[in-house]
Amino acid sequence: MNTNSNQYTIKFAIIMVVIVALILSFVAITLKEAQNKNKELEKKQNILKAIGVKDISREQSNLEYNNYIKKEIVLNYKGEKINEYRSSYIDSLTNLSDDESLKILNEINKTRAFSIKLKKEIKLPLEEQKFPLYIGIDNNNEEKYIIPLEGKGLWGPIWGFISLNPDLNTVFAAVYDHKAETPGLGAEINTSWFQERFIGKEIYENSSNKLVSIEVTKKEISSDDYHKVNGISGGTITSDGVTNMLLERLSKYDVYFQKLNQEKKDIEDILELEDIKDFMQENQDDNKYIGDSDLKK
Repeated sequence: MNTNSNQYTIKFAIIMVVIVALILSFVAITLKEAQNKNKELEKKQNILKAIGVKDISREQSNLEYNNYIKKEIVLNYKGEKINEYRSSYIDSLTNLSDDESLKILNEINKTRAFSIKLKKEIKLPLEEQKFPLYIGIDNNNEEKYIIPLEGKGLWGPIWGFISLNPDLNTVFAAVYDHKAETPGLGAEINTSWFQERFIGKEIYENSSNKLVSIEVTKKEISSDDYHKVNGISGGTITSDGVTNMLLERLSKYDVYFQKLNQEKKDIEDILELEDIKDFMQENQDDNKYIGDSDLKK
């Protein structure tokens, strides 16, 4: 074979291109699987941070996730529950074969809240969007509601999670991150000193029960202002991005939270009414006993 001919050169080039393309495709697929796994672990880690489970590695978060996150709910734009996943589902699969368990888990994972990619979801028409909500317990066994966040900063996307106490109003914790915000300025949203400013803040106005969210502001705020936090010096646009992100995302859960709070109130009213009835019955029994005693005398 004439290795100096044009035909040989062309064939050799084609073969090398095909080989390199196959190698690159294999590497890309392999890396993509690893990247997706890392993203999944990081997401679990951040969800756990939002309920106060800190200083936990990605690998540990994978093991601890179901111990803390008890329910994942998917809502539609009307605030109606359209799907629910419970961590206890995993326990119910223990008696099945590995193949059966894997098949069922794959089906569950397709529709559970954790599998929703918020970045893609917010690009859909509102009536087609799905809204994930996580319900977990903190280290004191108190229930927390965790809302995923997605927004825009100065140079790119920002995201995070904010958790609420059982009153569905008071912030328990907040976790934020970014893709390309300016170091020392907007990038400070992922620091503990900034995130801790949200603890104890409220998303509803007490007098009107209207959702007002939380504003990140440059202005001086008073200690009794529960709807504002101090922003980042030099990071105004990123701070505004956090403000907009919070209001936009929290507003999608307003109807559900209002409905849930009303249900809780109705249950409390029923329990209170039952307590009153029990109290009255006890008094009647006591009075009857006293009356019977008087008659005997």
